[in-house]
Amino acid sequence: MTIRIVLADDQPLIRAGFRMFVEPDPDIEVVGEAGTGREAVELARSARADVVLMDIRMPEMDGIEATRRIAAAEDLAGVRVLVLTTFENDDNVVLALRAGASGFLGKHVDPVDLLHAIRVVAAGEALLSPAATRGLVSRFLSQPVPAALPAALELGGLTDREREVLALVAYGLSNEEIAERLYLSPLTVKTHINRAMTKLGVRDRAQLVVIAYQSGLVRPGEQP
Repeated sequence: MTIRIVLADDQPLIRAGFRMFVEPDPDIEVVGEAGTGREAVELARSARADVVLMDIRMPEMDGIEATRRIAAAEDLAGVRVLVLTTFENDDNVVLALRAGASGFLGKHVDPVDLLHAIRVVAAGEALLSPAATRGLVSRFLSQPVPAALPAALELGGLTDREREVLALVAYGLSNEEIAERLYLSPLTVKTHINRAMTKLGVRDRAQLVVIAYQSGLVRPGEQP
């Protein structure tokens, strides 16, 4: 199955570079380029994208707001946003995760890693580079959240096992690692994760990580 992607960056040269990386792959198709966040949202819809490679700093509408609009739109529920950033420790990266991004990459990424990242995000299976992402998220989510937390952060509707799995997801463990730790099958772990996402009203593991930290289920610096 071909993964349809939109390249969103205000610099044509950067878009051309990423297009050059991904176009030779027979499983990935560039279906549009956007120079602003507003164009990115429109193209995600009109081009029926699976993944948007989203720059954060763009005119008219920045990548964070564009990500928020994509994540909030019911007709774009299948679209994943992969944030591209010059500075991977930028506060804006976590704001993008809060807004609904599925993961992030530095713009210096190797072509092989970029192609792998697109596939991972398109599958909705995991955050990219779990250990690095976990450190970034824990660092910035330890700071006060500027706005009220969404109602979805009420974890009372989760079973004890779902909470346990959620915590391990937030620590960056893969399904296989969680299964081994809890003496479950990977399929059972995936079922628990899917149920937690449904109950919390989120779309992928990135949002589960954010919720786990914001709700206090796990805390920065803790180890699984």
